[in-house]
Amino acid sequence: MSKTFCGGAIRLSAFATLSFALAGCAGFLPQDAPTAAAVKSNAALITQPTAPLPYVLMPANLNVMRATNSFTDGGGGVFSRLPGGNYRDVTIGVGDIVSVTVYEAQAGGLFIPREAGVRPGNFVDIPRQQVDQSGNINIPYAGAVKVAGLTPRAVSGIIRERLKDRAIDPQVVVAVAEQRGNQVSVLGEVNSPLRFPIDPGGIHLMSAIARSGGPKYPSYETRVTIKRNGGTYEESMSTVVQHPNEDALLRPGDVVYLARIPRVYMVFGSTPSPGAVGGVNNRRFTFENDQMSLAEALAKAGGLDGSRADSRSIYVLRFEPKSMLENLGLDVARFPTKTVPAAYAFDFAKPDGMFLSDTFKMRDRDVIVVSESPATEIVKAMTVLNSVTTNADNISATVAR
Repeated sequence: MSKTFCGGAIRLSAFATLSFALAGCAGFLPQDAPTAAAVKSNAALITQPTAPLPYVLMPANLNVMRATNSFTDGGGGVFSRLPGGNYRDVTIGVGDIVSVTVYEAQAGGLFIPREAGVRPGNFVDIPRQQVDQSGNINIPYAGAVKVAGLTPRAVSGIIRERLKDRAIDPQVVVAVAEQRGNQVSVLGEVNSPLRFPIDPGGIHLMSAIARSGGPKYPSYETRVTIKRNGGTYEESMSTVVQHPNEDALLRPGDVVYLARIPRVYMVFGSTPSPGAVGGVNNRRFTFENDQMSLAEALAKAGGLDGSRADSRSIYVLRFEPKSMLENLGLDVARFPTKTVPAAYAFDFAKPDGMFLSDTFKMRDRDVIVVSESPATEIVKAMTVLNSVTTNADNISATVAR
């Protein structure tokens, strides 16, 4: 028997021995979670796998860029459609302090005595009253008057109608001395949380936020919520700033709440390893401005890993509305949902791919995937094979001794 054959047999035997030893000691090897085999073997019921999720793959070009960026910029429409958003006249509310003054044309009427010099003027001030829980105030000779929800001018007309048959050509002036019911609240991440009455001319959302000291955080990290009549409406602060029609008129009782909710995107694939850029967790990144491009997003993640990345296969994954994809001429009737999974493909091996990435606008929760080069898989396989053969050679050398 040749020496070469004996050496090969020894290495083969050593490799088999190593394989059986590792398999037999699997329960003793350290691990931080159950293996896939353990999860499957302990399951009481295993369902059948579903079909792969269908999605649309779109190589980036100018038409695609215009369509998706237009939708990104065209957000909003929530605050501009608020019910009651055209409210302007401030009405009297429960809890308000109301003043009423009644004028008569001449003395000898209901409120002004005939005797001259008894009192100056041709008017009488009714003591100020607070609107009760029923929305009423009391006026002498007019009784309880429902004022809540009405303007001071409308209340003046009601009181005049009730007094006109008893007073001499009465004229009535109603004013809100203190507003305690027609108030709005601005809370959350503002510098000075505040509750204040609405001015007679009304107040817009941005003015209310300014009165509360403005937001604590940048607009692209701030979410605005308006609570009105049992409903809740949300927009990003950036949308309100960029679209004037979203600066809604507030109504009495509105609650405005600002919350800090940073927009984020995730990066997977052949980018620098976690910890290589800015700390231990660099797969989830926050936006740094209102409109962050794909090029900026990748740069923040450390760019591509030159030893692994396939620069021709970079993807952005997101859900797009059917209407946008239909405008591009795509048939999306097969998708049953209102939004369609979409993958945008960029080729960084060509200069136009770099230019397009700098105009592609990122959205909250976007996922960037940088594919590995096919050669990387071969290198991985060769590394594993080299490790196994090296161990086998070491074992065979030990056995040969």
